Amino acid sequence: MRCETIDVPGATLYYEVRGDGPVLLALPGGPGDAAVYDGLADELADRFTFVTLDPRGYSRSVVRERAEHRVEVAADDAHRLLRHLGAEDAYVFGASAGAIVGLELLARHPEAVRRLVAHEPPAFAVLPDAADHRAMVDEVVRALKAEGPAAGFARFAAAIGDVMEPRELPQDERTRAMVERQTANAPVMLEYELRSFTTAHRPDVAALRAVADRLVLAVGERTGGNLPARPARLLAAEIGCEPAVFPGAHNGATARPAEFARRLLEVFGV
Repeated sequence: MRCETIDVPGATLYYEVRGDGPVLLALPGGPGDAAVYDGLADELADRFTFVTLDPRGYSRSVVRERAEHRVEVAADDAHRLLRHLGAEDAYVFGASAGAIVGLELLARHPEAVRRLVAHEPPAFAVLPDAADHRAMVDEVVRALKAEGPAAGFARFAAAIGDVMEPRELPQDERTRAMVERQTANAPVMLEYELRSFTTAHRPDVAALRAVADRLVLAVGERTGGNLPARPARLLAAEIGCEPAVFPGAHNGATARPAEFARRLLEVFGV
């Protein structure tokens, strides 16, 4: 594994590269970082140059000044990383907030994306009951500031439903360090990202409809009708494609990496 950094406007991004073959850029959801995809990388690095990163403001990606996270900036970061790596067109996978970033990357830079799998983007702004979810997110942020991250995440978990499967983590130093970083990232996500990604941003449906042949909107088989899967199904209907079902729930990529990787290979057609 190669660990490097790249300077981008306002930040220095940390990224990891392993394997060989066509580039597959894996975009983590908040509050995760590059290490959350270790299991997926183990399954796919023999077929791809597997690239992932710490999103700006998280873990080892340092921002010059703390500010609200913006989807278009995160997509620009991803595009700059692909150009830095010399990837003319890449396979892209994003889960949760990473799926929102992937959609923006495809909409703004379609030439850079060979195929995108966007797994359960929590783009609540597209839903008919978006006002309810804006109110919920406001409650989450208030709970964070009044009672701390645990209270904020408890409120959010109650809203999204039973969509996170337990996963067994290796007992090694890399995993312990990842968990510590995620714990530190959690309040950053709630305060600086949750609103701007989930309730203030709407994916560009017109732009995505023009490249629908390169887009797969994915839902977890165990997520069911819970909130995280609803935007993917609605966006798929608006864009004119069928949502693809993947193993597990909202965290299928990390809880079931072997099964999830096999399904990714099917959908990527490689």
